[in-house]
Amino acid sequence: MRPAGTAERTAERAGPAASSLSALAPVERRTMQQRVYDLLRGSLIEGQFEAGEMMRIQDLAARLETSTMPVREALGRLVAEQALEALPNRSVRVPLLTRERLDDVARARILVEGEAVRLAVPRLTGAEIEALAAITRDYDTAMTRPDDHGRRAAYNHAFHFAIYRAAGSKVLIPIIESLWLQSGPFIRASASIYDGSDGLSATHHHWAIIEALRRGDGKAATAALKQDIDRALDLLRMRLDAAGESGREPSA
Repeated sequence: MRPAGTAERTAERAGPAASSLSALAPVERRTMQQRVYDLLRGSLIEGQFEAGEMMRIQDLAARLETSTMPVREALGRLVAEQALEALPNRSVRVPLLTRERLDDVARARILVEGEAVRLAVPRLTGAEIEALAAITRDYDTAMTRPDDHGRRAAYNHAFHFAIYRAAGSKVLIPIIESLWLQSGPFIRASASIYDGSDGLSATHHHWAIIEALRRGDGKAATAALKQDIDRALDLLRMRLDAAGESGREPSA
């Protein structure tokens, strides 16, 4: 029998554990890339980033306590999904607010989310509807705290998606998430400029949706949803129009 070579003897001593570890390394790397992507994607959907905000790779990597590679790859995926915008100098930012983009997103959201609400109405339990009321009370509380825009956006997201998930549609949810991925910064901006000038509370239409759900009135619930989306984006349309007239960049 031929004596085992050095490499063979090393492999025999290492045993199966060494080969298992080497096989797991790429899996861990892919997991980190996915985790970074999921975190950034979720933050965009919840409106935690502002329109026009620069997404600096080094800063994000430090904040997430990871290397720059998974951040770079996550940003690339989000650019491909139109959630972020690649600039000529190779930097990446959250897209700016434009009237055309607002109108496009509003039309799509009303169409798709309205259907999700319609499907959810007969499926929501009394306990789930009361949970929506609790979220809305927390939202009301957040509105009393100056500059708490991130928390307001998070409550708004929690309210809407609790309804949409109750629709029981595996097809609609990814579509809605994609729309929110593109409109999250707009929602944050509308929360930051809300001034109550129309005489309604920030959660007025949320309470209208809840009352319609309690009655099992799908038509009223979808109508209130449309009013909720329109109102939020109307605030931004007015801000954009005012900025255009004065020749200044719109700001949230």
